[in-house]
Amino acid sequence: MRTTFDFTPLFRSSIGFDRMLNALETASRIETVDNWPPYDIAKTAEDDYRISMAVAGFSQDELSITQEQNMLMVSGQKVGEDRGEYLHRGIAARPFDRRFELADHVKVVAASLVNGLLTIDLKREIPEEMKPRRVDIAADNTLPKAATRKIEADKHAA
Repeated sequence: MRTTFDFTPLFRSSIGFDRMLNALETASRIETVDNWPPYDIAKTAEDDYRISMAVAGFSQDELSITQEQNMLMVSGQKVGEDRGEYLHRGIAARPFDRRFELADHVKVVAASLVNGLLTIDLKREIPEEMKPRRVDIAADNTLPKAATRKIEADKHAA
């Protein structure tokens, strides 16, 4: 049984969360689960992540990794057609296209293919102006004092 959530009330009452709500809405609409090629996502440090994909049978030239804004796309396409006669074919060689939604400021820093395992290293690099900073509190005697204005009224005898 699949439950579909309606995120419309959240769109009406929140500001600046559209990307997160769109991602939730998209995730709730996914009908089929494609589990090939198998992959792992690991957090290797505070701001470092690693995606490992089992792509046995694919060479480096047959794989493509593309990052566009907050989307990482990994695709594979076999170049040559193997025309051999198989009694059993258990190694999948079908084309694939796997997409990963990335958070803001997450960048691909390295990728390698070793023994049929594609490894993609990611790092979140928060810009300096967005990092928390300490604000010093000035002592009372260092602040300039505002001049006090006096209002004088002339005394007139009536």
